[in-house]
Formats: sequence, structure tokens, C-alpha cells
Amino acid sequence: MPKTLVIVESPTKAKTLGRYLGSDYVVESSVGHVRDLPAKAAEIPAKYKKTPWARMGVDVEHDFEPLYIVQPGKSDTIKRLKKLASEVDRIFLATDEDREGEAISWHLLEVLAPKVPVQRMVFHEITKSAILDSLDHTRDVDMNLVSAQETRRIIDRLYGYEISPILWRKVAPRLSAGRVQSVAVRLIVEREEERIRFRPSEYWDLAATFATREKQEFAARLTSIDGRRLALGKDFDPETGKLNREDVVHVDADESGRLAALLAGADFRVVSVEEKPFKRSPAAPFATSTLQQEGNRKLRFDAKRTMRAAQLLYENGYITYMRTDSVTLSAEAVQMIRSEVLSSYGKEFLPDSPREYRSKVKNAQEAHEAIRPAGEKIRSVDEVRAKFGDDAAKVYELIWKRTMASQMTDAAGRRMTVQVEAEAEGKKYLFQASGSTIDFPGFLRAYVEGSDNPEAALADQETLLPPVREGDPVDAKSLAAEQHVTTPPARLTEASLVKLLEESGIGRPSTYASIIDTILRRNYVFRKGSALVPTFTAFAVVRLMREHLKTLIDVGFTASMEDRLDEISRGELESLPYLKEFYFGNGHPGLRPLVERKAEEIDPRDICTIPVPNNGRTGELVVRVGRYGPYLQRGEETASLPEGICPDELDPAKAEALLSQAKRADEPLGTDPESGKQIYAKSGRFGPYVQLGELDPDDKKNRPKTASLIAPMTLETLTLDQALQLLSLPRVLGQDDAGVDVVAHNGRFGPYIKRGDDTRSLTADDDVLTVELPRALELLAQEKKGRSFRRQSTPLKVFENVEQLGGKEIKLLSGRYGPYVTDGDVNASLPRDITDPQTLTLERALELLEARRGAAPSGKGKTKAKAKAKAKSKAKAKRKTKAKSKAKSKRKAA
Repeated sequence: MPKTLVIVESPTKAKTLGRYLGSDYVVESSVGHVRDLPAKAAEIPAKYKKTPWARMGVDVEHDFEPLYIVQPGKSDTIKRLKKLASEVDRIFLATDEDREGEAISWHLLEVLAPKVPVQRMVFHEITKSAILDSLDHTRDVDMNLVSAQETRRIIDRLYGYEISPILWRKVAPRLSAGRVQSVAVRLIVEREEERIRFRPSEYWDLAATFATREKQEFAARLTSIDGRRLALGKDFDPETGKLNREDVVHVDADESGRLAALLAGADFRVVSVEEKPFKRSPAAPFATSTLQQEGNRKLRFDAKRTMRAAQLLYENGYITYMRTDSVTLSAEAVQMIRSEVLSSYGKEFLPDSPREYRSKVKNAQEAHEAIRPAGEKIRSVDEVRAKFGDDAAKVYELIWKRTMASQMTDAAGRRMTVQVEAEAEGKKYLFQASGSTIDFPGFLRAYVEGSDNPEAALADQETLLPPVREGDPVDAKSLAAEQHVTTPPARLTEASLVKLLEESGIGRPSTYASIIDTILRRNYVFRKGSALVPTFTAFAVVRLMREHLKTLIDVGFTASMEDRLDEISRGELESLPYLKEFYFGNGHPGLRPLVERKAEEIDPRDICTIPVPNNGRTGELVVRVGRYGPYLQRGEETASLPEGICPDELDPAKAEALLSQAKRADEPLGTDPESGKQIYAKSGRFGPYVQLGELDPDDKKNRPKTASLIAPMTLETLTLDQALQLLSLPRVLGQDDAGVDVVAHNGRFGPYIKRGDDTRSLTADDDVLTVELPRALELLAQEKKGRSFRRQSTPLKVFENVEQLGGKEIKLLSGRYGPYVTDGDVNASLPRDITDPQTLTLERALELLEARRGAAPSGKGKTKAKAKAKAKSKAKAKRKTKAKSKAKSKRKAA
């Protein structure tokens, strides 16, 4: 009987489709991309290695021809797919319906070169009805979408490979530049620069509590004096701290105290009562970026974690496609949602006609649906939790509540304003109280943006005022002067960065998670709570690009590139002319001439020098970004900067303290009586420590012994005796009954006891410097808490008779560095987003192992590869020497 091969990207998706398509279809997974540009020199085919463009993987002199290679570890996958392709009558390529999915389908078509008809099969949800419907609406691969994705890939490669080497030479090794990544870093740095320039301002007002005749109290605040409004935070210049307008009254501490005393005995009356109705409409259903933003705000998930859960839900048929710019809903989906609203909340929560939404996002691409629950009914959160764990359940609940709310009625309420006036010294003092009440919750019953609990959020939105009339007298129960201080602009969080990127038309929502992950891994940014804080390395890189490669980091220029890529995807612009314009230039400098001209102009010392703000003291106080990290310098004085210091927190006082601390570190604390060496107390990137002896920079082997300080020790209070005790660690406490040494250590994660391979952490009440053998043995006798991976041999989970591995089994084990899966040949660590290892599915385990198979070799394999390469190099050198010797002999003979 004729068969059809359906190829998707992931094993999970393949399994779900297989359930719906039946025995006439063979569903297989490519496990992601099968071809890409070479990631490193070792992947470049031998015949291209000597070409000048091979490193980049794009032949810029011959129409930007990309060099695609089969990705490492994918040869077996391609063999399997080719074999299946030869056994069927037709092939459906069912990769995701976005540009990247279209490109994967095209690469599969190129690699497999099938001799049977091939069609593209697309759907936005993995449900039986959607899959069966897509069989009747297959199409050819859309080459416009492929061209747009291929152009994007080439531009990103050219950008990264031309600019990253400049960063290596001028700033620090192992840095990277990216078309969207560098702009994201710029936005984060510029927000920090705003905070550095910020100057706080102080202003005061009066807070009053009034009571009506019926003894009902309400709070109000002084807002104007004789018709002139009191100054608020928005009236001060954030960079000078000065008032930037003359038509307001700036009340200081003394004046506010005087006014409180002055008005204490005044008569107050109500001069205005105003009540206005308001309505609030629900937000649109989720697109990718808004899902990431709410995941960050409500769940405290980073973008990567939210998208990982969404991918799992999509591939198992619980939500629609999760990479989309669209906020529209299909007619069938709207009908299903309206039915759910009616049954769950009642008729009064259902609007007369369906709500329609249109994307406001610049460059919204391919008209997919919004992210919503898939299928004909909404599944329960408990069902999702039981199958896929907490993360997936939380994201699913977020999606279904937002979708439901999008088709519910407006919230309705009233806003009330009461103004109270008093007269003193010939002036009128106006106080104002505001309140609101929700008369009908509407969509707020289901979903409130940024809130975990709609009921609690509804209560928070209500501030009731007592019923008063104009002319009513009120008593001032209290009058208190209140201080207010302006605050610097908030740092960007993942949610606000994603929103800013999307509003600026930079990048695509589907790439934001990986961009944020990259800038964190490359040490451009670190997290402080939910905020993204730039490092001094980021400051140096942004300065280099703003001063020398300004166009390439310009927000408008980067957004315009997205416009051009969209034009290519619609068939309105050809790829090749645009690539030539971008790289070689056309009326403006292209990437290559710009880089060639600027590369030698850049002074690395100047670029890597960042002045400490507000430095009015003698001597220039600067931060320098060195090859091994940032440090502080003034003249000949230097000091390490502690890991995680925020740039806006490094003021002259803090800098002076660090320099003083470093200066004291050069003065010995005392002498070690045993070795006669000097002992120094120092501060390093990873905190304070003591050092025994001098450091010889030329002696790489014999480094002086060091020991970290233990809380509550500080460099200022550290004594010689304490330093000697720290340097005595590890300290042998004695032997157990079997004669094995019991040793006290101070490790990276705190003090602990060790006996052989057995360890126990010390408690907060134990002191590693004074703990004795009996207490250590007592701790070792206790059951080990936490991750005792080395001693644990029982698998956490076993997948038996795995068909894809020829009947082998996959085990989930606990290792020294966390849980991992193994098939006996390959080990793969579980990613951080899997918070509960027991929720791991077979499909995800296969994906992890497949990805690991394609990664660079490690362990013994890596050692063997290095040894082989070394032997090959040695043999080559030997042959070269032999040839030179032979030539020399011939010359002598001649």
C-alpha cells in the first residue's frame, strides 16, 4: 500500500502527528536543523580550507554563496531519512510554519534529493482536525520565505565574523558581536548611563487624614497653593536635579513643617466632588513577545524558560504555534472560547459580538494565529501538570486565562475625586483625594496583567471615598509633612527589553530568548533580581561601536534591516542586491570597507577606559577593561573590582575605598612563623582572601597559597592569627575507627568535612577553624542531604526498549553536577528549565542525547582527538625537517 513520509523537527512532534495520521504515514524527525554554515574551522571541508572566505562560510566574491555543511552528528539522521524517502511514494515536509521552519524544509529537500513528489504541510496547532485539514492544503516550499531566512543567516554571519575579531583585539578575547545582540546590549548600557547621570531631587508635601460629620475618614494630599501646583518628581531635570519649570511651587522640609503647623487649626471644607465612569478593555491574546513579557512579570520565568514550556505544550497539541507576531483568532477558536466564557462565567461576561484584534507591532510577519489553547476544548491545568510538570502548567494557565479574557466584556467602574480647601495667611490650600470602585469586573474576573491573583488584584484596584457634598465641612484628624525623593530610571528587565526591542522593530520575538541568553553567557550583562545590569565590558564594547561603527549599532538602521528582510519574504525585494549593498556599500559605507577603515583607528586603551563619574578628586579615577576583567586605576594605583558591582554604584567614595583596600593589600599583615613568608590580605574578583608569600607573575607553576575569608571576617578587621588559621586549611582533625583521615575544608560553596570521598557541609553553628573530630564524625554519621550524586547508583527514571535506539534503554541518573540522561554511549545534562527531573519525557531525552551527539567531543574522546592532532603535527614537522636536511645535502654536494 502507498506510504507517505512526513518529516518534522522534533521527536515529540513526530510522536503526536503519528497518533493522528495512522499507518499510511511514516512520521520521522530531523531533530532540528540538518545543515548550516560551519561553526568552526574543523567543520570546513578540505577542498575549501585554503580559500580566503572559508572561515566565514560565505563566498562574498561570488554572489554570497553560502557554504552549507551537514551538521555534526546528523549523518545518521540523514541516512535514515534517505532510506525512508526511497521506500515511500511521496514526502510531506511538516516543519514549523515560520521562516526558520521553511528554511529547514528547504535544507531537507536539498540534502535528501528525493525522487518522489515533495509537498509542504503547514498547520498552526497539532490537533487531529488541524493535521487532517492540512493534508488537503499542501503547497510547495515558499522560496521567498527561504530567501529571507537565508539572507538573515548570511547577514548575521557577516556581521558577527567581521566585528567580533575587532572586539577580541581591542577589548577582550571570546567576545561576540551580533546584529540584534549588540543593539540589545546598547539599550541596556544606555539605561545604566541614564542612571549614572541621574541626580536625585527632594520635594515635600502634606499628607492629611480628614473625617466627615459621620466620622468616616479618608486620606488626601496637598496639591496646590493659591492655584499653583506643588512640584512633583516629573518637574525635576533627572540629570541636574534642578526644577525645570517656574509655574510650580517647590516645597522643602522646612516649609512643609511650617505649613503643617499653620494649617493645624484651619477650617476645611469640600469644594469639589467629581465622579466619572470608566471602562477598561482586555488585552489581545498572546503573541510570542507578550507571552515572554508576562511569563517574566507573573511567573518570574526568563524568556528561554517560558519558550521551552510553550514548545513542549505546542508539540503535544495543547497550544497553537508559539512563535507568532499575530494576535488574531480563527472563527472556530473564537466560537470555542465564547462557549467556555459562557459556561465558566455566565452570560453577563460575554460581549454581544466577538472581539477582533490586529497586531500593532511593526513588521508583523506571516499571518499566524495568536497563541491560544489548541483543540475544541480547553484542557485542565491539572492535566497539563500531571503530564508535563509545573512550568508547562503555569504557562498553559497563563495562555488560557489571557485567551478567555480577550473575549470577555469590559470592566466598568467609577473614578472619584474630592477636593478639600483651607485658607490661611490670605492663601488657599487645596488638598485632593482620589478613589475608584469596580462596578462590574468583566474580563478582570479571569485575568489581570502582571497579577497572579485576579480577585486580589480587583480588591487592590478599589479605593473607596465616603459620600460627601460640595460645601461639607471636614475635620483634619492629622497633617504630616512627607518627604519624596526622585528615583533613577528603572533598569531594563527581560520583559521590558523584549517590549522595547519589539516596539523598535528590532529582531524577531522568536529570537529574543536566545539573544538574552547570549548576552548573559558572554558576560555583557548579569542579573540583579529581575533587572539586567551591564558589565564594564559591555560599556567598552558599546563605546567602541558607537564611536567607530555607529551605523551598525544604530536602532533605526537595525530596524530598517528588518523591513528589508520582510520585503524579501514577500517577494518585493531580491536578496543578492541587498546583500551587496549591506556588505560592500552603495552610497554609504558597507560592512567590509567600514571595518577595514576603522580597524586600525581604534585605540584599545582609550576604548577600554571608562571614567568614574563625579570624580572631582585629585588624579584621574578610571575603570579599565583588561584581558582578565575590569579593574580600577588612578595613576600607578590599581584595584580589582568585585564581581557583580553595578556601574552606577561605583562612585568616587566606593572607588577610594577599593584603592585604599588594595594599597593595604601590598602591606603584609605579618609573617608566617613556619615558612618565614609574608602574609597579605587582598581583595579579588571573587571576594576577599589571604595570600602566603609574593606572587611571581613569571612563575606559572609555583603559585602562592591562598584562602578565602569566612563570614563574618572582613579585610578591615582581619588579624594575623585568623589569617594563619585560614591558611592552615584543609586541616586534619584526626582519623576514624578505620584509620581514614577526617579533614576540615573551606570550599567554593562553604566549609565542609571530608572523609575519603564522603563529605558533609558544616552547619551555621559550626566553625571550620575550630571544629573538632567528635563533631565531624557526628556529621558524617548523619544521612547526607542534598545532591549526593556520586554515591547514588539507582536510576531516577528508566525508558526501556527505546525503538529509536534499537531497543536500548535510556537512564536518568544523578551526577556530581546535576541530573543527566545516558544511553550507555552518550551522556547529556538536563537543562535548567527542567526543575523536576521526573517530568522528563522520552522525546525530550532523545532530543538531549541527539544534541549532545552533535556537540564537540569531551572527556576521553577529546583527549584522543587532541593526541591524534598532536601526533599528526609532529609527523608533519619531522617530514619538513627531513626535507630541509635533504635539500641542504644536495646544495652541499652541488
